[in-house]
Amino acid sequence: MPELIFPLDSTKKFTDQHLVGHNRWHPDIPAAVTVKPGDEFRVHVREWFDGAIHNDDSADDVLHAPLSTVHCLSGPFAIEGAQPGDLLIVDILDIGPIPQEDSGPLAGQGWGYTGIFATDNGGGFLTEQFPDAYKAIWDFSGHTATSRHIPGVQFTGITHPGLMGTAPSAALLAKWNAREGALIATDPQRVPPLALPPEPQDAILGSLTGTAFSRAAAEAARTAPPRENGGNQDIKNFTRGSRVFYPVFVDGANLSVGDLHFSQGDGEITFCGAIEMGGFIDLRVDLIKNGMELYGVAENAIFLPGNEGPNYTEFLAFSGTSVTLDGEQRYLDSQLSFQRACLHAIDYLTKFGYSPEQAYLLLGAAPIEGRFSGVVDIPNSCATVYIPTAIFDFPVVPTAAGPITIDPGPGAPRATR
Repeated sequence: MPELIFPLDSTKKFTDQHLVGHNRWHPDIPAAVTVKPGDEFRVHVREWFDGAIHNDDSADDVLHAPLSTVHCLSGPFAIEGAQPGDLLIVDILDIGPIPQEDSGPLAGQGWGYTGIFATDNGGGFLTEQFPDAYKAIWDFSGHTATSRHIPGVQFTGITHPGLMGTAPSAALLAKWNAREGALIATDPQRVPPLALPPEPQDAILGSLTGTAFSRAAAEAARTAPPRENGGNQDIKNFTRGSRVFYPVFVDGANLSVGDLHFSQGDGEITFCGAIEMGGFIDLRVDLIKNGMELYGVAENAIFLPGNEGPNYTEFLAFSGTSVTLDGEQRYLDSQLSFQRACLHAIDYLTKFGYSPEQAYLLLGAAPIEGRFSGVVDIPNSCATVYIPTAIFDFPVVPTAAGPITIDPGPGAPRATR
């Protein structure tokens, strides 16, 4: 096993650990550990809410989830010799749930969760159709997930980090805050908001203290979106065997990682659409000097996907076009097309007995594939959603006999207001 350089004690809060990570992006957050090019190491990772979501049959914890506290990131890890303009190579060697216990109170200890977030607390891709908070708990058996809240399905997870990236420079951070602030100003009262501005409350900035902490907390960027440094990209194929090339913006690069997922469908459409968990990740790092200029990789991370399964080969696919639910034609709106494809899949699954919320949660958690299938045929773009047929315990392909009716169980818990 690689050397464990960032340990977490499952009995302690994220802020009470021997090494404290962070939940904002800022160039002044000190590195927690320094490694060398070529080093292999293990990192423990806390699930993004640090234990605020529980293994129970209530969704009230999702309704009141403390969004100002996320994400709990392990790091930063400085890489000796890394300088602005380099490319940082990161290999994902292994990844998995919390290894210390088989079961326990933290997500990753034998279980994980998927949530539909309420519109006024995060929302989601289909928040107009699903404005309320729901939750599904998933139990792990090896690499397989099942849920008492969505019976009749089981699947192999494509385990991956939802979030990994390098620290921004001061100039890049200022650019983020300026452009996102301008977007917020176009509709400052929107629910959910158009973007998340810096929020000093609940900021965790590693070992920063005093006036340095206060100054950085006032300008540090939230970790919710992906940006030039990688960040919260939520790419499901970013698993064991992946190699990632990150732009370096500060001396040492200051790599951080978090938001581990046992499984996720393309798009993580429920916002907390993956199966969230804490766990471990094994990494190897190296450098390409001056790589940003050599390869033109200045404002994006590029990666080689891992070649590990699951190896699903048969899918039932649903398409959508850029026409709104009330019949308004939009011009090549691929985002809308993907929404409509998801809604078509949800409608289809309800014919077997699932509630719409169960179907929505399933699309967020299972390894579905989302594709922009046609983006040139005016006025309608076409997007598609591919669902592996093998994840179901019953036949889902249409036949002349019609759909069978399953027992949907107790259903997905809904939050009470």
